[in-house]
Amino acid sequence: MIRFDANAAGPLDGIRVIDLSRLVAGNMLSLQLADFGADVIKIEPPQGDPLREWRDDGHSLYWKTYGRNKRSVMLNLREAPHMAALKALLQTADVFIENFRPGTLEEMGLAPATLLEANPDLIIVRISGFGQTGPYAQFPGFGTIVEGMSGFAYRTGFPDREPILPPLALADMIAGVYGASATVTALFARFRGKARGQVIDLSLLEPMYSVLGPEAAIYQVTGKVKQRSGSASNTASPRNVYRCSDGQYVALSGSTPQVAKRIFEVIGKPEMNDDPRFATNSDRVRHRDLVDAAVGEWFARHPHDEA
Repeated sequence: MIRFDANAAGPLDGIRVIDLSRLVAGNMLSLQLADFGADVIKIEPPQGDPLREWRDDGHSLYWKTYGRNKRSVMLNLREAPHMAALKALLQTADVFIENFRPGTLEEMGLAPATLLEANPDLIIVRISGFGQTGPYAQFPGFGTIVEGMSGFAYRTGFPDREPILPPLALADMIAGVYGASATVTALFARFRGKARGQVIDLSLLEPMYSVLGPEAAIYQVTGKVKQRSGSASNTASPRNVYRCSDGQYVALSGSTPQVAKRIFEVIGKPEMNDDPRFATNSDRVRHRDLVDAAVGEWFARHPHDEA
């Protein structure tokens, strides 16, 4: 059994992170660093991070999740002594995270050039909806907008129904993970002597495009926009969510020839392995309605635990 030692030093032990962000993206980013041992100091306004008010049955579980392994400091940055305290902290920091509207940091007297002059090794992560520059820089950039604009919502759901937004802060969480990767890369470059301080311009939009994989390339090359397909896949068959006889569901994927062959045998349809309509994965995808009908019929006759 693996034993968990809460006091064990992580690989980022000794790295100080000042997190001035609010809500999910920045907190997700600093959470990754905190979980790997970084000393994350969360700067909160007097009323606290708005994430504290996201509650379930009165419990601030979002904050408990995203705020774990961090220290919190209350600063009212409208007051000169508190701003001075922040600047002093930044001189001791390795990483600084913020997610204000582009230009706000400069208005506060915390322009990257100023911060890097005081601390040349500081890595500054700037999170926004659409980046610090460009035609959309000043547009509101909440995760919901990005989930729609990226095409993610359009690709999610069933073809005869409306696009579906994810029921969680997906764009923010993905941006946070991408931002953590970029931050660790910048730290690694600094440790190798390849660079000193850097500015990471992290938008919410670009990571969402990235996780969509080749969708943009498919359109550029073929001129076709991928449509919603429910839980079915355009790249593998059988692949779907199937209803069992007791009303519960099973998610199944046969994305390799060997797995698909075994599935057809288990459902009592070994002849499908010799049918040219199902000979290859591409063939099975083209005839996925027939595949789903056969697989779905088997699940409909078996309870969840048996399936």
